[in-house]
Amino acid sequence: MRSVRSVQSLLAVAVAAVMMTGAAQPAAAGIDDALKALQAGDLPAAEKALQLLAKERDPRAQFLLGLYVYGNPESKLYDVNKATPLLLDAAERGYLPAIIPLAGAYADGKGVPKSPTEAYKWVAIADRWNVPNANLALEQAARELTPDDIEKAKAAAQAYGFKTK
Repeated sequence: MRSVRSVQSLLAVAVAAVMMTGAAQPAAAGIDDALKALQAGDLPAAEKALQLLAKERDPRAQFLLGLYVYGNPESKLYDVNKATPLLLDAAERGYLPAIIPLAGAYADGKGVPKSPTEAYKWVAIADRWNVPNANLALEQAARELTPDDIEKAKAAAQAYGFKTK
């Protein structure tokens, strides 16, 4: 969860994830503009392009705003209190790329109360849905928990159902 290599390498992964999820035609222009701005390092332009989509609860926009615009410590717009709720809403509705960063927020207590159990639960959900590298994050998250806490988090992950609205 905390083994982030660089913002640029994460951005490349995010661009691929967003593009693979497809886009409705009207929203595609906004996402395309935002991705171009992110790749150019123009975070204010990316924020502007993504805000309308995020207000419409587009999970791709929420993810990009939450991870790269507000969740990037190198950004002048860095604000975990804006970032984490966006990631949480996207993850709760099943946007898989948002789950591991959300788990990291719970593990570190950034924008949410620190909760190794909640972090493990989200990573276990990611693992269940075959999110890349979730198994590595699961091992890391388990280090901070007792066997009993791990079982409780696994049960919560198994019982979790994505929201539809």
